[in-house]
Amino acid sequence: MNSTYSTNRRSFFHGSAHGLLGIALAQLFVRDGLAGPTAIQHDLRAKPPHRSAKAKSVIHLFMNGGPSQMDLFDPKPALDKYAGRPFPGDVEAIGNQSTDAIGAVMNSPFRFSRHGKSGIWMSNALPHTAQVVDDLCFLNSMWTDHPNHDNALYKIHSGQLFMGHPSLGSWITYGLGTQCKDLPAYVVLDDPRGLPKNGVRNWSAAYLPPLYQGTRFRTVGAPVLNLTPEYSQPSAVSQAARDLLNRLDQRHRAERPGYLELDARIESYALAARMQVSASDVLDLNQESAATHTAYGIGEKVTDSYGRRCLLARRLIERGVRFVQIFLEDQPWDNHTNLEGTLRSACQRTDLPVAALISDLKQRGLLDSTLVVWGGEFGRTPTSQKVGNVINGRDHNMQAFTSWCAGGGVQGGLVYGATDEFGHAVVENPISVHDFHATILHALGLDHQLLYFERNGLNERLTGIKEPRVIREIFA
Repeated sequence: MNSTYSTNRRSFFHGSAHGLLGIALAQLFVRDGLAGPTAIQHDLRAKPPHRSAKAKSVIHLFMNGGPSQMDLFDPKPALDKYAGRPFPGDVEAIGNQSTDAIGAVMNSPFRFSRHGKSGIWMSNALPHTAQVVDDLCFLNSMWTDHPNHDNALYKIHSGQLFMGHPSLGSWITYGLGTQCKDLPAYVVLDDPRGLPKNGVRNWSAAYLPPLYQGTRFRTVGAPVLNLTPEYSQPSAVSQAARDLLNRLDQRHRAERPGYLELDARIESYALAARMQVSASDVLDLNQESAATHTAYGIGEKVTDSYGRRCLLARRLIERGVRFVQIFLEDQPWDNHTNLEGTLRSACQRTDLPVAALISDLKQRGLLDSTLVVWGGEFGRTPTSQKVGNVINGRDHNMQAFTSWCAGGGVQGGLVYGATDEFGHAVVENPISVHDFHATILHALGLDHQLLYFERNGLNERLTGIKEPRVIREIFA
């Protein structure tokens, strides 16, 4: 063969390898928006939902640690009947401890009674929440996939058992954007005592564009660090400077299409500039009346911190913020020992502010358009747990727990689902975490199948690849 290039098997595969690498690299550039016509611009402009819906925003009251369903919302007379005796069911299915750590059946130290026109049972650990029971919908048949905090937290916040996936709030702001241009779309109000378990990963945007990540606001000291300018200048000068920066940003962005981090950074700086004007107003709780402060427990040692965050959540929603999430510190609901004392403490800190939030939203006409969600990552066992020589707490239980929701088109005064006679496992209308997420999206007019993000050739969804069930029965 007369040729300057001799083709044999080795040279063929050598050349093919380079060609395939080039194709793969080009595809990566296209996928990431760095080449080709597929570059996508992401922003927080309001987007229409997939269908009409009452709910326009969400307040997520997350109760870190796993609140005990049979001590708060799901009374079980069998616990009194078998108290102090071995669990009569499958001991191997109890909690996440070895069988040597499983104690006897443990009855509740709290008393239950019926409340409201709906006659729903609640314990005396939550007397204030009991007063708004007719506005609440209890989901008594929740279950999850893992008995450990870390994985169960990832599951309840992102739909997956491991880190690296976007949070519920990020998915919602990705799907709907925001109607508030002067405040973040997704705000996190964490506890001054410390971050929750898994830290900032609870509100991560992961592989979604970074501008959909939760923004932390503080309730002690300056709510947003470095927000106030170092020196004052005439408003006309400030506006001219912002206009110039905007033109420079747009020119810089046009030369670098598809850089999601750049888009997020520019949007963050622009938002920070706008917040210098608007945020001080919304974050100033002194504008509220003394009666409102009292209703939320502000000024009282036990309820002040959580009360401030609940009131701030209402003010943020009132101004168009899409998703507000309130956390406690590490694990106050993780009642392995001293169940009566530790659970009562968590209730006392949150009960009054939560009830005030529901009443306040309702009185202002905001409850219909705001979905309020309360709950943790899993529940507790019907048996006591041996921790050393102490046996007065409950272990983790992934097989059953209770969450509740209010507003946003959900029917109040309703109990949905049921557990067995011990509150240990779901026996009626089970609700998986994916079902739970699909239902929240449904309340906002979002179809969980149509809300996806293309990544590595896959349409990633909050609800995963299995088909979840929207709990339509809870909507009015």
